[in-house]
Amino acid sequence: MKQWVRFPLLVIACLLTYESNCAEIVGGSEVPSHSRPYKAYLSTMCGGALITPNWVLTAAHCNIKKNIEVTLGAHSLIEHESTKQIFQVRTVVVHPDFNSSTLLNDLMLLELGRPADLNQYVNLLDLPNSGEDVRPGTKCTVAGWGKISFYGQTSDTLQEVRVTVIDRELCSNFKYYKGRITKNMLCAGDENGGKDSCRGDSGGPLICNNVYRGIVSFGYKCGLPKKPGVTCLSVCMKQYEPQWAL
Repeated sequence: MKQWVRFPLLVIACLLTYESNCAEIVGGSEVPSHSRPYKAYLSTMCGGALITPNWVLTAAHCNIKKNIEVTLGAHSLIEHESTKQIFQVRTVVVHPDFNSSTLLNDLMLLELGRPADLNQYVNLLDLPNSGEDVRPGTKCTVAGWGKISFYGQTSDTLQEVRVTVIDRELCSNFKYYKGRITKNMLCAGDENGGKDSCRGDSGGPLICNNVYRGIVSFGYKCGLPKKPGVTCLSVCMKQYEPQWAL
């Protein structure tokens, strides 16, 4: 029997082309090995976060093929690290109000085929306790394994970039996203460009002041000025709790 789960969570969007999945890290740097033990890598070239031993939270638009495989405990995707745990997905649960055109409620839960073995390399990322807004100017981080530039190569090792939350009204104006940004979204990037997520890390977490505040979702290309990552506010999820199921 399904249970309802509470998600006072915002949805972050990375800078991707509208035609493709995003995102990886532009303008960031490699993190210390295994310092983000909650990070998950999906075989659909997406990221995610382990929120319970059995469940990974990611973006709904990453549900592009059957038989998704999840890797936990990785720093390098190429190296045969003994810390890695690889899982088949038993159940896929897409947010019931996900809109594939607008990417509203771009959330998805993946039930792993077996519980993860929690240790120093594989561990949980706690969900936020409140659905409060994230103020403009707040410094946040996004991590992933994807491309380091829009036309560049993907990264073998986990990269992370620091981004800044940008005023919603500014982000929605004609020079930015032309009215696409709703009251349930916010933007995070760099006003001058050069710092962003790109192809390969949709579904990864946005961390602000050490709190899980969003999920990489959509954007436009990578690292362009006036095209920061787009997010759905934590308050937007507040109105849906407890309406999406495990």
